[in-house]
Amino acid sequence: MVQTRVARWANVGRMIPSHTLNDGHALPGIGFGTYPLGGPSGVDSLVSALRQGYRLIDSAVNYENEGAVGEAIRRAGVPRDEIVVTSKLPGRHHAYAEAITCVHESLYRMGLDHLDLYLIHWPNPRIDRFVEAWQALVDLQREGVLRSIGVSNFLPEHLSRIIAESGVTPAVNQVELHPYFPQVRQREVHAQLGIRTESWSPIGRAGEVMEEPAVVAAARAHGRSPVQVVLRWQLQLDAVPLPKAAGAGRQLENLSVFDFELDDEQMAAITALGRTDGRLWGADPLTNEEL
Repeated sequence: MVQTRVARWANVGRMIPSHTLNDGHALPGIGFGTYPLGGPSGVDSLVSALRQGYRLIDSAVNYENEGAVGEAIRRAGVPRDEIVVTSKLPGRHHAYAEAITCVHESLYRMGLDHLDLYLIHWPNPRIDRFVEAWQALVDLQREGVLRSIGVSNFLPEHLSRIIAESGVTPAVNQVELHPYFPQVRQREVHAQLGIRTESWSPIGRAGEVMEEPAVVAAARAHGRSPVQVVLRWQLQLDAVPLPKAAGAGRQLENLSVFDFELDDEQMAAITALGRTDGRLWGADPLTNEEL
């Protein structure tokens, strides 16, 4: 069963919900996406995000910014045990031994002794090594190197296979999810399996969707921005959105979505924006290969 609880982060005095994952660890209800933040400016943006109150930081080997994430954690003045740090395994390292090495390299780049959440970035089914990559993460979790483990962009058939072959259910599946691609069936499968849904591209690149009448009407009704309305829609779907914003003002705007609620009609109208071809990046997990 997927559970939700409420935690108060002491340094910001703001009520932010967190979810209890199927392994017992907590996951904040909203995270901070880091692609393509990197270098000195990326460190500054990450420090700002942590000081604003973000406690879930989402990175990946292929974002080439794990070093910036580690440096920001050291500079921000936030206790390490309050921060859930995520990275992701690239497709070129799905072989078991390479996956083990890759995780340790992530730790070395970040300067950390463990990672709170580690995901397989894409299943790459044509290569068909995602099961051994998953077994590597299972073993590293048992060793205490990784706290929680999960996947990204895995379809139901990929989830079924790794669960059947390892006996371990992912704590998280991070997928493309926004009003044009609400992932109704995928979310149903996650709920049945006790997997927490994380949303990448949660505001649909803040483009056309922000001008949709359903979004604009809800924003006016609540005195909020369209971006805040879409992030609130994400939260009420029981998903964990991972918005990215370089500046402090937008970071705070994205985080300030816990003190209003969309009604059922508003939720349904935004979900109804879903399209059959709603993927914004054209990356189908059945065919996409991420190296």
